[in-house]
Amino acid sequence: MVKIRLTRIGRTHTAFFRMVVADSRRARDGKFIEIIGRYQPSQKDKQIELDAERALYWLHNGAQPTETARALLRKQGILKTYHEQKVEARKALDAKKA
Repeated sequence: MVKIRLTRIGRTHTAFFRMVVADSRRARDGKFIEIIGRYQPSQKDKQIELDAERALYWLHNGAQPTETARALLRKQGILKTYHEQKVEARKALDAKKA
């Protein structure tokens, strides 16, 4: 199973994370498929940089985000976009059947 999750990088007491797409059987900081963003919680404004297009691509292909990754995707509005695209696709499919 493919997961969207955070990988820790950075020094001690200076946490910095990459949001990656990885096989769920791999270690947290192990091999990954693709980097889709960065998250730096130690800043006052908690910097989040995500590639929305790639995140949506992986969500449409079945990648499951972890709880923390899901919260960050929700904060950036990516999950809302994903849901809207699924609803539109379902409506188009129903219209095609009718």
